[in-house]
Amino acid sequence: MSLLFVLAFLVGPPAVLLTVIGPPLRGWPTSEQLRAWLQQPLTEETLTAGLAIGAWLIWLLVAYTVAVRIIIRLRATTAWLRRIPLPTPLQATASGMAGAAVLGVTTNTVTTTPPQPPQPVATGTATFHDDTAPDDHHDQAVREDGVTVAGGWLPRDVAEQVTAAAALVWLRRRRDYQPHPTHPDDTDLTPLPPTVTAVQAALADTPTPPPSDESAAPFEALPAGGIGLTGPGTLPVGRGLLVTAILAGQRRSPTSLIVTKATLALLLGPAAETLGRRLPLTIVDTVDEAAQLLHPADPVAGEAIPGRRQGETSSGNDPRKIVLLNDHDGSEQQLNQLAETAAAAALVVVLGERPGGPNWHADSTGHLRDPHHPDMPGPRLCVLNQTATTDLLTIIASPNPAPPHPASGRPPLTYAGPPELPLPRQVARHEPTRLSTTPRQRLHLRVLGDPQLLIDGKPLTIRRSAGLQVLVYLAVHPDGADTAQLTDAIWPGLPRHSLTGRLYTILSDLRRTIRTTSDLPVIEHTDDRYHLNPENIDVDIWELQAAIHQAAATLAHTTAAWQAVLSAYHADLANTRTWPWLDPHREATRRRIVDLCATLAGKEHDPHRVLQLLQDGIHIDPYNADLHRLATDALTALGRHEWRSARCPQP
Repeated sequence: MSLLFVLAFLVGPPAVLLTVIGPPLRGWPTSEQLRAWLQQPLTEETLTAGLAIGAWLIWLLVAYTVAVRIIIRLRATTAWLRRIPLPTPLQATASGMAGAAVLGVTTNTVTTTPPQPPQPVATGTATFHDDTAPDDHHDQAVREDGVTVAGGWLPRDVAEQVTAAAALVWLRRRRDYQPHPTHPDDTDLTPLPPTVTAVQAALADTPTPPPSDESAAPFEALPAGGIGLTGPGTLPVGRGLLVTAILAGQRRSPTSLIVTKATLALLLGPAAETLGRRLPLTIVDTVDEAAQLLHPADPVAGEAIPGRRQGETSSGNDPRKIVLLNDHDGSEQQLNQLAETAAAAALVVVLGERPGGPNWHADSTGHLRDPHHPDMPGPRLCVLNQTATTDLLTIIASPNPAPPHPASGRPPLTYAGPPELPLPRQVARHEPTRLSTTPRQRLHLRVLGDPQLLIDGKPLTIRRSAGLQVLVYLAVHPDGADTAQLTDAIWPGLPRHSLTGRLYTILSDLRRTIRTTSDLPVIEHTDDRYHLNPENIDVDIWELQAAIHQAAATLAHTTAAWQAVLSAYHADLANTRTWPWLDPHREATRRRIVDLCATLAGKEHDPHRVLQLLQDGIHIDPYNADLHRLATDALTALGRHEWRSARCPQP
């Protein structure tokens, strides 16, 4: 109907104008007609001509708008068709043979079992399978071979290494945090880059495959000695090789990456200058310097090798070397000489035509093809755009040096009032209410540990993992969250406009699930924000926050107040889940308890009590280096220089 309306609007007015009035221009006006028009401009003929010209101009404007929209649609359709992976000749042949086999067999009556509906999973189980996995993951597709994100495609092994690197970032932040009783410093609790969170979200609720030691598998698929890459996927594949090689260098099979400065700038753009110095790779200026690093013999004593990092020496157990450069880094003679040098010592990858060597075609999806064997399917390598590459390398790069610790030692902690907790504190309308004497159903949301929604102590089954995420997110944000905040947290990296309907479906299904066993409204929507109703549900993290505030403000009976905090904090926030938005809130919650521990330790005069408090804090966060240092000082004050408690491990 829309197409018919547009066609009628484009054809109808011109036809009417041509039939009733005629063509808009019948020749240029003569001088006599101009003089007559100047003497008497408003005549029936001139008004008719003016209205006709206006109608034609309006029609031209509409026709121009329709033409522009058609061109935009055609371009989008063409780009979409280019991204469709076409079957290889081998796959097409196999599909044809399979079709012929299916059509050639005799028809037999086969009794099949109807597909069973997906079984819901209780919220308390550690392994959670969503019955609408394609709906929840959308473009962040997780398959056996890899993960698709907005910035490209990563093999499954590389994606697993990215999530491991992200976990190390948070462990480093836990280690380096210094408790501050009055002014906690949470400036380092910024979320990780969008591409990293997209990879984490894609792998969040999927089964983890067994660890693989074949970290150099992508490079094993390339020809021995080196290769040249051509085609539209040259630079995306080059960025993928850069990330893959650096990640492989962090694993058991060490890999040493050598890259020229020009190639690094070509791949990373403006970030190459600052980010390159923090990456575990060797940057050289010329191809000759790269060839010198590949030479098996070391230079004479005292002579430095250009590009080699300080303290790096050659040995028989040197890691495998990979050289990444482009075809403009050197002349044909230099590239050939480098290829001869690296024939058995390294893998040389040239982003462009490699003189005298194998050159494979790389498409935009990361598939490689050997022009000499077009029928043979090639490997698929990681492909990334510049933004995604920078995001991934940011978590791999070494952190900026932290400010030095005062040489004079840390002054003793003094109490200066309750600490400011950045987590949203329960306001009056969100204060958990106590059970009345009238028996009624009560809902309890447990988010410390494995998330569970309990009704009268019995766990409620929630079918969708996104629904469980909504409950935990609203528990962490008692003041509520709007649609944009929920969609950005649950589905990071995806366009927000395509997720609103999915969020409404999740909320509707969640409300329907709760209504099957309880008639109490749990999730309310007021002022365009969703929040939990504190009159009908208890949340353990709210009780923990209240206990922390109470202990921080207590001047007497600190032992009982601290014990109440320890009893409320029985596990980390959603410790069985790996949703990427959880990490900042999980760490902030843990830090408030560590800050309280340092506050109470500073108020105590009994050294044994101080040591006990610090041991409790280390039990909650065994990675915090500052708590270990304070515990060591407490042991020294007690004269126990060689003793270490079982609950106070070595940092």
